Amino acid sequence: MSFKKFVFQLHKILGLTTGLVVFIVAITGCCWAFRDEIESIYDDYKKVAPQNQPILTPTQAKQLAKNVFPNNTVHGTVFKKADDAIEVIFYDAEPEFYQSVFLNPYTGAVIQVDNHLSGFFAFILKGHMRLWLPKAIGEQVVGASILIFICIIISGFILWIPKKKKNLKQRVTFNWKNTTRWKRKNFDLHTVIGFYVCALALVLAFTGSVMSYNWLKYVVYKSTGGEKVPAFIIPENKSEHTTHNDVVPMDLLIVKLLKENPEAEAYELHYPKTKDESIYVEVSNSKGLYYDADYRFFDQNTLEEIETPAIYGKYKDAKVADKILRMNYDIHIGAIGGIAGKIIAFIVSLLTASLPITGILLWYGRNYKKKD
Repeated sequence: MSFKKFVFQLHKILGLTTGLVVFIVAITGCCWAFRDEIESIYDDYKKVAPQNQPILTPTQAKQLAKNVFPNNTVHGTVFKKADDAIEVIFYDAEPEFYQSVFLNPYTGAVIQVDNHLSGFFAFILKGHMRLWLPKAIGEQVVGASILIFICIIISGFILWIPKKKKNLKQRVTFNWKNTTRWKRKNFDLHTVIGFYVCALALVLAFTGSVMSYNWLKYVVYKSTGGEKVPAFIIPENKSEHTTHNDVVPMDLLIVKLLKENPEAEAYELHYPKTKDESIYVEVSNSKGLYYDADYRFFDQNTLEEIETPAIYGKYKDAKVADKILRMNYDIHIGAIGGIAGKIIAFIVSLLTASLPITGILLWYGRNYKKKD
């Protein structure tokens, strides 16, 4: 068997094995691309009339929201601008529970409750990440299939390379005539589209795999010169004793951060789970982007800022390898390039979803062709 025949057989077998998974992941990724823009059309309830009075403290926001879900765990509270509602996020892994309570920051009134596990985009995300299967099974199937898809892309490019230069034009253009049969058209759709999207599809597949596998994240980070820990680590407090004040130190933190960086888009405060854990605040510096956020940690007794040994700290302290890994999600969804990047991700995902279909039709046409 020649090398190209071997690659062809490998490409065919891997494609038939993972075709359905790749189609679902690609088409759901396509639908997810403009989630933020679509949701912003009907999220007017997140806005309030600014008032000349103090906003709720983190402790008050947590207590008010707990009245709605007393038996669930508060994951964090998001503070934004003066005209934005406060969002208290609840999350439990087992049984899975993920909802947000939006509060008026001045009166404490409950504005709305959102269930992040229901609705169109929740359905799309479950399909994208786990094929609507149980989490433990679905995530493994998707992760393995996307790794295989990387091999399919590489093998497909090898097969695409024509033996003669004069045949190159046929591989990069659609040259259809009235007499061109559907099998030839289908072949062109598979090979020409595959060629044009292969590089970007490889980027999307690879960044998705980095999110799926910690070992791959570690390899990428260390191979680019990373020196920190490629994980998220919340450091412990530096102080040993709780201060005895009427005011909880944490309740002063958001006011302090607002004065330091009033231009920030949002401050997501996470409550310490134990008396030894520091307070973690994620400061969003750019709307629609995640990589340049500042992850800051404060002693829950003294509010002294604590450095983390991990890559998720202040963005200004991030090295090249840190930034590469932190940009991974923004690259994956196209947000790294703004609206143009999202459009590109949308088109690439849509065209990628067509490849398993045309590939299966190619296989069917070759194996079940009509006999003369």
